Amino acid sequence: MNAIETTILSIVLMIALGYFLKRIDFLSQNDIDPFNKIVMYILLPCMIFNALYNADLSLIPKLGILPFIVLASSIATGIISYFILRRMGLEEKKLWSVLVTVMIANTGFMGYPVTLGIFGQSGFLRAIFCDIATLAIFLILSFVLMLKFGGNVRTAFRKVALFPSLWAVVLGLLFNFLGIPVGDVLASTVNYLGQGAIPLIMVALGLSIDFSAIPRSKSMIAFTSVMKLAFFPFVAFLVAGFLGLTGLEHTVSIVEAAMPSGMMSLLLAITYELDYELTSDCILINTVISLITLPAIIMIL
Repeated sequence: MNAIETTILSIVLMIALGYFLKRIDFLSQNDIDPFNKIVMYILLPCMIFNALYNADLSLIPKLGILPFIVLASSIATGIISYFILRRMGLEEKKLWSVLVTVMIANTGFMGYPVTLGIFGQSGFLRAIFCDIATLAIFLILSFVLMLKFGGNVRTAFRKVALFPSLWAVVLGLLFNFLGIPVGDVLASTVNYLGQGAIPLIMVALGLSIDFSAIPRSKSMIAFTSVMKLAFFPFVAFLVAGFLGLTGLEHTVSIVEAAMPSGMMSLLLAITYELDYELTSDCILINTVISLITLPAIIMIL
């Protein structure tokens, strides 16, 4: 069994464990929020900081192009999806509820475990740079939705400025560049905490799966799955090829673009009072579908 099969099967088993624990009432959907808070505010930042603190900074100029791949793919997919949804006659709030799921990829929660498992620390480092684009897309969509449906500029900036993973990127690079020692004990603690991120992320994903969403939102689930899981990475493939990317930069940028819709799109739907149930349905089901599409795309690459 190769690394791709091992990693994907391990991820599937961890997600299945979460779903099984929910089915036997050992855990419930109420546990998702505390799990996600632990991951977002503690484990994932430790994982990112540890990778960047130990990274070879001479690669930074080479990696700086990666956020552009995801950003360009998101905008192109978003524009085409917008016009298709308009032709379908969706009312404005429902349209944007779908559009945010198409434009925001789960480059962090789902992308990090996949790239780390298949491509190791080198792939994970590149995934971190791809994830920077997701923060940029989140900020862009926050301003667009604020202008359309009302909101506060300060709130949008604060959500991005206080995002723990962003500070992990900044501090990891800063400590590395300045050669600031963190000591053996702290380094070991950060490493241990970072290693806990992946299993907790996967179990939380399993807890969130709800197949009852399919009948009530099937048409939009189908649309978002095609646009997010097929068209989005296809655009990334074209952009990466146009820019002449090769090796891990080429592969990881496309794999990250192929990730399912990110949970940050649900945060936007809730914040701007969109149809957040529809957004949630699309996220959850295309996450399940991505367990089939991701291995296919990775093996093609």
